[in-house]
Amino acid sequence: MLQFRFAARSDTGRVRADNEDAGFAGPYLLCVADGVGGAEAGEVAAATTTYVVSARALAHPGHEPARLLGAAAREAHAQLAAGITADPRRAGMATTLTAVLTDGIHTALAHVGDSRAYLLRSGELSQLTHDQTLVQSMVDTGQLTAAQAAASPYRNVVLQAVDGEHVPDPDLLLLDLRPGDRVLLCSDGLTDVLSPAAIALGLGVENRTMAVDRLVLAALDAGSRDNVTAIVADVVDAAAVAANGMVLGAAADLANVVGPAAVRPLRSA
Repeated sequence: MLQFRFAARSDTGRVRADNEDAGFAGPYLLCVADGVGGAEAGEVAAATTTYVVSARALAHPGHEPARLLGAAAREAHAQLAAGITADPRRAGMATTLTAVLTDGIHTALAHVGDSRAYLLRSGELSQLTHDQTLVQSMVDTGQLTAAQAAASPYRNVVLQAVDGEHVPDPDLLLLDLRPGDRVLLCSDGLTDVLSPAAIALGLGVENRTMAVDRLVLAALDAGSRDNVTAIVADVVDAAAVAANGMVLGAAADLANVVGPAAVRPLRSA
């Protein structure tokens, strides 16, 4: 059955004092959430969303991946709404979400915002996600070129996020992953400063731990002013294993999670 063998790193970076990125990497789930800059409690939004998505994936092995990810995104919204009710100072908190989940046969991707997922197959890099940002929408309608969008001061204005106000409607895609593929999930602290060619070069390093370290260091050396989170995962065909995992960034501190005891198994995903 399909699984991930992974290496992951989340770095606060060289400018910001706190890490508002969060993530989870396990044999069946990869997830990155980036607290939206400028809003209150971005780390709470990212950590809570990561916690809900990973808790759902761990509690419901074998469930249809796309349905489970969609349900988890909606539950994350409900938890954030409860967090704002409990502490109105959190009003406006929001996060991106990019997650890849497999049941061993089928694999799905859920995407909200501008954290990205990439696929490296036979040396060819392809972007699996489509940024939900103002500048990307302008590129899509021919108002900006890709080069203009990359240099725009509005490039980080997201049009969709997981927050406490709007029920999210994530992009849900079925992925045709195969053994030998390599997947990268990352926050925009990496993609804002690294070109696709630089990403492909770093991702192509054979050892995945070295690959993730090189990508994060390359982003920092390129002048990233944001938190930088990256998960590098190789797709393998292997016997089932326990669905544990590695928690990243703000999600490593349970104090950032709204009501973890309230996150209970869903009746149906």
